[in-house]
Amino acid sequence: MAQLLTDGEIDAALSELPHWRRAGASLTRTIDAPTFPDAIALVDKVAEAAEEADHHPDIDVRWRKVTYSLCTHSAGGITESDAEMARRIDQLAQTVGL
Repeated sequence: MAQLLTDGEIDAALSELPHWRRAGASLTRTIDAPTFPDAIALVDKVAEAAEEADHHPDIDVRWRKVTYSLCTHSAGGITESDAEMARRIDQLAQTVGL
C-alpha cells in the first residue's frame, strides 16, 4: 500500500506545483481552456497518462473549466503517486498551451 505523505512533504510538493492546492485529502487544480474541445483534448491526454500510471484523477468538466483532483483512495489521502500525476498533468497542459 502507498504511504501517505506528511504535511511537510505535501507542502514541499506543492512548492513545485504552483497551480495546485491542497483541498482536504486531495491535490486539486482547475484549468480554464480557451475552448471546450481544448478542455476535452487535455482530458483525453490525462486519461491516457492515468491509464499508463494506473493512477486516476477525479475529473470535473464544466464547459471550458476542468478540475483535476488527486487522492490515493486506497491509502486515504495524498501519496507520492498523486504528486507525480500532478506533475504529469502540468506537463500535458503545457504541451497543449494551457
